[in-house]
Amino acid sequence: MSVITLDGEIIHYEVLGRGKPLIFLHGWVGSWRYWVPTMQAASISYRAYAIDLWGFGDTAKKAEMYTLSEQANLLNSFLEALGITKVALIGHGLGAIVAMNFADRWPQSVDRIMVTTFPLRGSAINSRLRTLPVNELAEWLLGKLPATEAARNEAIKTDSQAILTSLDDLVNMNLMEMPVTMMTPCLFVHGQNDLVVEVPPQVILDGLPEHAHYIIFDQSGHFPMLDEASKFNRLLFDFLSLGSGESPRQLQLKEEWKRRIR
Repeated sequence: MSVITLDGEIIHYEVLGRGKPLIFLHGWVGSWRYWVPTMQAASISYRAYAIDLWGFGDTAKKAEMYTLSEQANLLNSFLEALGITKVALIGHGLGAIVAMNFADRWPQSVDRIMVTTFPLRGSAINSRLRTLPVNELAEWLLGKLPATEAARNEAIKTDSQAILTSLDDLVNMNLMEMPVTMMTPCLFVHGQNDLVVEVPPQVILDGLPEHAHYIIFDQSGHFPMLDEASKFNRLLFDFLSLGSGESPRQLQLKEEWKRRIR
């Protein structure tokens, strides 16, 4: 287990591989743990980091740090502590919002962003995220398969107040404006069968700027990186292979990927 300390509090992270840095940010249900298969694939060519945000996994539980602003500050302090000046961010759910918030505040530090299950509308988030205990949220979204056991075990470490505080913060945020005002290349991924965040209507997707692209995984729920891992990893590598500043609009789910994983 790797840690850094911020103001005397422990921030837990894990790292695999060598090369250009990537940072994986988890969502409302879980921790760094469910990123392991994706990290292992990425570590062949990149140095892959995954952080536990404030209130999740083995990072400190400190209620005043649960705001979206403080979660973004955590990421900034992490980069400074490790001497990372430019990075690609891969976020999911809460981590997707933190990644976009960070890129809006420190655009010079972000080369590109791949965000999964980003709620382009606050109203798209299922109210059960607020009301269910953490253990029930984990079972609802991860199921009870052996492949998700480690992620479920990590999820129960979550301070439920960290979830609630982030959701309260979203009330005051214009989520649709984030990809419009920033110039960082953004790839949005969403599971068609996601129970937490609704797929945005086509009229919203059509309004995304040229440097943003949206791809829907038709066989995935809230965790496309687990539900369709091979497809997700291939798309991630294609996105990371684009030239710096290049629009992700050219990326598509290739038919040969689909045939290989059926």
